Amino acid sequence: MALDRRQIRRAFNRAVDSYDGVAVLQQRIGQQLLKRLDLLKITPTRILDLGCGTGMCMRALEKCYPAAQVFGLDLAPAMARRAAIRSWRRRRPVVTADAERLPFRDHSLDLVISNLMLQWCDAESVCREISRVLAVNGVCLLTTFATDTLKELRIAWQLADPGQPHVSHFIDMHDLGDILLQCGLALPVVDADRYTLTYTTLGGLFVDLKGLGAVNAARDRRRGLCGKNRYRLLQQAYQEYRNPDGRLPATFEVVFGYATAEQESDHVSSVQVAVPEV
Repeated sequence: MALDRRQIRRAFNRAVDSYDGVAVLQQRIGQQLLKRLDLLKITPTRILDLGCGTGMCMRALEKCYPAAQVFGLDLAPAMARRAAIRSWRRRRPVVTADAERLPFRDHSLDLVISNLMLQWCDAESVCREISRVLAVNGVCLLTTFATDTLKELRIAWQLADPGQPHVSHFIDMHDLGDILLQCGLALPVVDADRYTLTYTTLGGLFVDLKGLGAVNAARDRRRGLCGKNRYRLLQQAYQEYRNPDGRLPATFEVVFGYATAEQESDHVSSVQVAVPEV
């Protein structure tokens, strides 16, 4: 699905004041991503939080690697400004830029972290840029939403407004592994997990999505409001998913990805898929 980058920027600019209050899932996944650093024997000196938002991961990275220089980058100027001023010691080095065209020199970073940003970009372009800026032995850790994310909402919209894109098409776990490999990154490992949030009404889900800046950014999306009749049909279709406790579920599938900067002597022919324990 082709995405409207200007629409994405506008949505996240508007969400800067509401984001932290509703980003419960984003914060939880970010914490789980950062815990994976404990398994890596690395001492990075230059780190990039790619799609830094309001700066949650940046703060954690500064504590984890106090001697390192931690950079942030976000497409939305308001988010970048918020992340930059949240240190009590100094302004953080945060830039407003596009993840598909990173403003960093080749092989200049030791660690790139990206939490739930990749779904707003062309994944191949971003991974190619990550490969370019990582130094020898550099590491990339990222998360992104995968195919089953908001599956209830996608199916309900298909019934209420057939043929119109209302929910993004998210990447498949195996496709992400292939992209990491094709973009020159080595030893890619991917695994996935599912999370479910529940709401008393469908409107509650939409309030959270708007507060996060998660809007319909498809270039071929319907312009303007969907109309009362379509929204009524949507509500009726979504009722099929109501739990026995009376709440409406929203599924989020998250892919965790890991890769390293490829060296000339390395030869990688496959992607490792980690299967979570049940």
